[in-house]
Order: sequence, then C-alpha cells, then structure tokens
Amino acid sequence: MNLYKDCTLCPRKCHVNRYQNKGFCKLNNKVKLALAKPFFYEEPPISGENGSGTIFFTGCNLRCIFCQNIEISKYMKGINVSIKRLSEIMLELQEKKVHNINLVTPTMFIPSIIKAIKLAKKNGLKIPIVYNSSGYENKDIIKLLDGYIDIYLPDFKYFDNDIAKKYSGVNNYVENAKDSLKEMIRQTGNCTFDNNGIMKKGVIVRHMMLPNLLSDSKNIIKYLHDTYQDKIYISIMNQYTPNKEVDGILKQTIKEKDYNNLIDYAIEQGINNAFCQIEGTQSDSFIPEFNYFGVKK
Repeated sequence: MNLYKDCTLCPRKCHVNRYQNKGFCKLNNKVKLALAKPFFYEEPPISGENGSGTIFFTGCNLRCIFCQNIEISKYMKGINVSIKRLSEIMLELQEKKVHNINLVTPTMFIPSIIKAIKLAKKNGLKIPIVYNSSGYENKDIIKLLDGYIDIYLPDFKYFDNDIAKKYSGVNNYVENAKDSLKEMIRQTGNCTFDNNGIMKKGVIVRHMMLPNLLSDSKNIIKYLHDTYQDKIYISIMNQYTPNKEVDGILKQTIKEKDYNNLIDYAIEQGINNAFCQIEGTQSDSFIPEFNYFGVKK
C-alpha cells in the first residue's frame, strides 16, 4: 500500500497523489525537516537532564491561527532529506545521549518515518521514539505505528468543534482526537519510567490553554480523566504566546487567575498524573530557531 499515492494520512483524506501534487498540507512525498537537536523544554520525563532528541518536520494538517511554529507550519521552512538521512539523524541524536527521539508534527510523513525507524534500529537505535502531534490524526493510520512508537505526546486542543473550526480551520477535530488517542493508549498501555524518572512508554496528553476558553479547557480535563483516569499523564500548559499575525482576543496571554482556576479544577477532579507550568513561560524564547541545525550533514 502506497500511502503517498492516495493520501489519507490525516483525517482530511485529500486522496491526492503526493508524487504529483500537494494536498491541504502543501507537502509532496519528500521528507522535509527544519531542525534536529537536543531540546530541553518538554515535560520532565521526556527532556530529563540530557534533552529530548527533537526532529522538527515541516508542515501541518491544521491551520492554527495562533501557531507558535509558524515558520515551519505555514511558511514551510525546511529542506528535503532522504529516508536514509532521516535514519542517520536519529542515530546522531542518540550519540548525543538524548533520552529519546522526538518526532514533532510527523503526521504527513508516517510511511517514510516507519522506514527510517526500521533502518535506524537495524543500525543501532535503541532509545524510545516519541510521536509529538497536534492530536488531529486518522486512527487507522495511527494503527500502522504500533510497534514503532514508544511514547505518544498528542495535543488535545479543543472540546468544541466550532472553536476548532474558528481557530484551526478544521471541522472534525474532537472526534478524531478522541479516536486516535484511544488507539495510542491501546498501543502503549500504562506509562512506565526508568529508575531516573525518564519515560519509556505511555501517553502524555498536552492541553495548552487559550485566552477566554477556560470552560472548553475544563471540558477537556474532565473528559481525559473520566475516560482514562491514571493511565495517562496530562500536561496543562499556560505557555500560549501570541504570534505576530493574531488579533482580538488572541493578542492576549493567559490570565494567571484562569490558569490557576484550571489547575484547581484538575485537582478537584482527582487528577494525580499531571504536569503544570510556572510563570514565565509566555515568551517566544521557547520557540526554536529553525536553522536546519542537525539536518544537514
């Protein structure tokens, strides 16, 4: 089955032949990368002391108007690499003693990633693989990753499809986020850690608060806990930073009282497995410089 020839890799299911044309994501069949380096700003069991070996893929299947990685998601900054080169990058990161290989927005390149992981493992890759995505996934495609991905790190952005349509240009975010998350958890089971607290297997679901959407955030927190209890970790994020293109409500940062309200709500729900953020995260200093470091030989 050639998934690039009739592309249904994401829920948009464009059915485009990406050898000849580009679908919604504006990508062809060539893997495109913008950065590959140790990254220290993920959740503690992902970053640890040595960092997460993060590979940033160009492109996205959403159109979030507030995107903090707009250079690569909208303006498509990146360079093409072969599957062989992608596998080499994974091994080069492992040599830097990172705790894992962290694939950021990988959805559009799943067939190539599977091949690269196989090749890298054949040549000595041993550390866990992290699949770091927007949560807008086709569950049938996620099934293909069974056995290749150790840790899933999906977003759960919205609990209201009207909000998803307004801010991310997508009609069916919620149902696809739910269905794909269920499959991710089926694959990994409960979260496991090594003796140093570094995650080896499992799912961490991220939710980044947006301005004036406290109620939607609470609905997400409640759904995740009611459905999965302590099988997963929830990362409740306040780091929203307005990009230069947003206006209106989205020009604001998160109000401290709203974030504290959400954390209190999570505690009231009985959530034990959660990460929260301290003040000072609302800064573009946390956004990487996409300069192709680690991509070129």
